[in-house]
Amino acid sequence: MYKAIAQNKRNTVIILVLFVLIIGGLGYLAGFLDNNFSLTIVILVFAIGFAIVQYFFAASQAVISSGAVEIQKADNPRLWRIIENLSITTGMAMPRVYIVNDAAPNAFATGRDPAHAVVAVTTGLLDIMTDAELEGVMAHELGHVKNYDIRVSLIVYGLVVAVGIIADFFLRMAFFGRGNNNNSNPVLLILGLVAAIIAPLVATVVQLAVSRQREYLADATSAMTTRHPDALASALVKLENYGRPMVRQSTSMAHMWIADPLKPGLMNKLFATHPPIPERVARLQKMGGSF
Repeated sequence: MYKAIAQNKRNTVIILVLFVLIIGGLGYLAGFLDNNFSLTIVILVFAIGFAIVQYFFAASQAVISSGAVEIQKADNPRLWRIIENLSITTGMAMPRVYIVNDAAPNAFATGRDPAHAVVAVTTGLLDIMTDAELEGVMAHELGHVKNYDIRVSLIVYGLVVAVGIIADFFLRMAFFGRGNNNNSNPVLLILGLVAAIIAPLVATVVQLAVSRQREYLADATSAMTTRHPDALASALVKLENYGRPMVRQSTSMAHMWIADPLKPGLMNKLFATHPPIPERVARLQKMGGSF
């Protein structure tokens, strides 16, 4: 289990480094095409600034987007007790607790650090989970906060924005050229057009890869916290068997939920934000044999 956590952290670092190299290369090409390398700096500064804003306001945006309502202990003592016990076990501050009125079983966590954490569950999840399964799910969500997953997600999101801006610039250069300059290098314009098409796709794939690796890491963290990985495995099986699209869907926060909240389809399966549940269950069962 500890090896799985270490491996996921190394993989995420590698992915982020590759992502930065991709943006650096595209930024250099953008400056070369426009003969103005200050444009690259402006794009990267804008992306960083945007990521900083998201860093402070992403949690509240997620809560509003999901339609979650904050609760206190008296509103749902069972859920509150489980989260409170997990917070004590992990040494984290008690997060703010929310419930989403939705029959689709699901849950998410957000927050820039453990001191500003938010966890939310749907009424559908509360209805079908046993106490042990609910504890496994909540330990998974708190694992996202403990592992600073939201911070990684915001960094990647900012990088995706930068890729999008550069790709848009490439398209404009490819179709309209550099102003009134008729001596544009056609080879560079073709290269720019190819980059504009491929870059967003690569950015999306990398973003999904980070999300999938973080789901594995949160599963491992849940197993380490509860010492009962079979409970989370059982909860995941229920999520697969009873899962359904959520009423309020948001593609931008799909990666935050423990199960994919979107409608099933070919593109959603191809660009799924979550690894297949059978693979996650198999990993947890393997971890269970090591305790």
